[in-house]
Amino acid sequence: MMDNRLSRRGVFAMGLAGLAAACSSRIPTGNPEELLNAPDYRLGAGDQMRVTVFGESELTGQYVVNAQGAVAFPLVGEVPASGQTLNEFNASLTEALRSIIRNPNVSVEVTNYRPYFILGEVRTPGTYSYAANLTVVNAVATAQGFTHRANRGVVFIKHAHENAERRYRLTTTTPVRPGDTIRIAERHF
Repeated sequence: MMDNRLSRRGVFAMGLAGLAAACSSRIPTGNPEELLNAPDYRLGAGDQMRVTVFGESELTGQYVVNAQGAVAFPLVGEVPASGQTLNEFNASLTEALRSIIRNPNVSVEVTNYRPYFILGEVRTPGTYSYAANLTVVNAVATAQGFTHRANRGVVFIKHAHENAERRYRLTTTTPVRPGDTIRIAERHF
C-alpha cells in the first residue's frame, strides 16, 4: 500500500512538472532589463503633448493623439503620430508645416502619457495614470496592494505595441511603460 501511494505521488509530481513546463512554454518570457533599455518611447492613442511652433503662437498648444493614432493640427489636418517616437513625429509635423510656414521650428514634448491597466490579484483593478519611472510594485500599490491569493514572484505584462503578454520575474525594479496591461496572477500553492 505504501509503495503504491509513493508511486502515485511520483506520477502526480511528474504530471505537475510537465503541466508547468507546458504552460510556461506557451507564454513568452521577458527580461526586466530589456524593459529598462527599451527603444525610444512610441506615441499612442491617449498621449497628450505640448507642441511649440516658434514664432507661431496660434499653432502652439496642447494636442492629443486621437483614437485613430493621429493629431488634428490646425491648417494641416491630421498628422500621423501613433507608433512614432517624438523625434519622428516632430519631423513629420515640421514637414507638414513647410507647406504653410517657411522654415518651421517645432518642439514636441509629452505632457501626459496614456494610462496603464492593472488586473488580476490586486484589490482595485483598473485604469491608472502613468508616472515617470513607474514600476510594477508602484502600480500594485496604486491599486491598493495584492490580494491574499496573489503570486508575488511573477507578473504578466502586455505592452501596447505587442499582441501577447509576457511573463516577467516580479522585482522592485520591474518597470511599466505607458499603455501596458499588467496582470497579477493567482498563486497555485
